[in-house]
Order: sequence, then structure tokens, then C-alpha cells
Amino acid sequence: MTSKPIQVVTTTDSRQSAESLVTRLVEERLIACGQIDGPIQSVYRWQGVVEKAAEYRCSLKTDLRLFSRLEQRIKELHGYDVPEIIATEIVAGSEDYIQWMNEQLTD
Repeated sequence: MTSKPIQVVTTTDSRQSAESLVTRLVEERLIACGQIDGPIQSVYRWQGVVEKAAEYRCSLKTDLRLFSRLEQRIKELHGYDVPEIIATEIVAGSEDYIQWMNEQLTD
């Protein structure tokens, strides 16, 4: 698979869950780093009911070649039945930063 930097977003129900998830993924070298925002307000439909919840957004920096492993690991560690896992390609970035990212990731 081609190497391409990506950002993966997921949300959790607490800051503690977010910090635990991001720390674990950095330790396992599936992400170079992660930022945690929140609380944010989410509105969504779940099992036919419109829900509102305070959540914490995790922005995870990694590479496309690790996405499948990262997705699986998020599902294993996450407390939600269906966690948000959305990846977007980083189309441009500082060459030094992208190089640093790649040095932090496992193959």
C-alpha cells in the first residue's frame, strides 16, 4: 500500500477514555500523535431515537498503510458499539512534520 499521511477522527464519552485511547495508540506506534478536543456537543440518531451527548474528539495522525490495523485497534479499545472512525488524507503539510510522523510509526 502506498504511504500517505492521514488524519483519523474518533470520539469518546469522556476525557479519560480519550486520553487512554490516544496514549495506547501512540505507545503501539499506530499513530504519531493525537489531539483531544472537548467537550463537544454531538447530536445523532441511535436506535431510532435522537440523542445528544457531550463527547471528546480525538484527531489522530498516522499513515494510510496503518489504517486497517488502527481501525481494528480502535474498535477493540473503544467503549462504543459503533465508534466514529473517519480518515481524511493530509494533502499538504510541512515536510519536516510528515517525516517526523513517519519516524514515529511502526511498519
